[in-house]
Amino acid sequence: MTDAEQVSVRVMVVDDHPMWRDAVERDLTAAGFDVVGVAANGSEALARFPAARPQVVVLDLQIPEPNGVEVTAEIIRQDPSARVLILSASGEQGDVLDAVKAGATGYLVKSASRDELLDAVRRVARGDTVFTPGLAGLVLGEFRRLSDGPTSGGPHQPALTERETEVLKMVAKGMSYKQIADRLVLSHRTVQNHVQNTLRKLQMHNRVELTRYAIEQGLDDADA
Repeated sequence: MTDAEQVSVRVMVVDDHPMWRDAVERDLTAAGFDVVGVAANGSEALARFPAARPQVVVLDLQIPEPNGVEVTAEIIRQDPSARVLILSASGEQGDVLDAVKAGATGYLVKSASRDELLDAVRRVARGDTVFTPGLAGLVLGEFRRLSDGPTSGGPHQPALTERETEVLKMVAKGMSYKQIADRLVLSHRTVQNHVQNTLRKLQMHNRVELTRYAIEQGLDDADA
């Protein structure tokens, strides 16, 4: 992401702890992001979201009602193109799963460094999925247990090519387009084309929906 692109990224920060909220806002602003709103609870966040029109919402889960999961679901309902990055003190698997199912694009625990947070916001703004190391595996494993496992050749299963399935597995792991391109020795544009073809076949609109589909299907082959 170029400096110009970063400056144009509109971010809202939602956290009920004033010192933490102010620190995140200060770090984002210093890094060149456009902080268009802050909120201390779920009600404030939802009231300010329509006018602020943030592209990325950095959101704590444990906020006064409605909680972070409910706020995430409502934000995505109002604007499916919005990205929600959870920044929470909790690394509990249940909290992570609830956030992802509600539509969160990323999940960081508050022990993350300033640089990790800024990088996560940049990546989420691009449409990447971002997890604190270790959490992605928990999410993928749990969705695999909860699902019936991947189906193949069924009447409702779209026909993806072997390469599209391979790319989809990597998307599910939260890898960026660049990482996927490097792994498969493909161009960035080719990876994007595979993702777009997969979206079209699955009748989905964005990478967040694609990621949720992939983890629900248990596409977490360890060799992917």
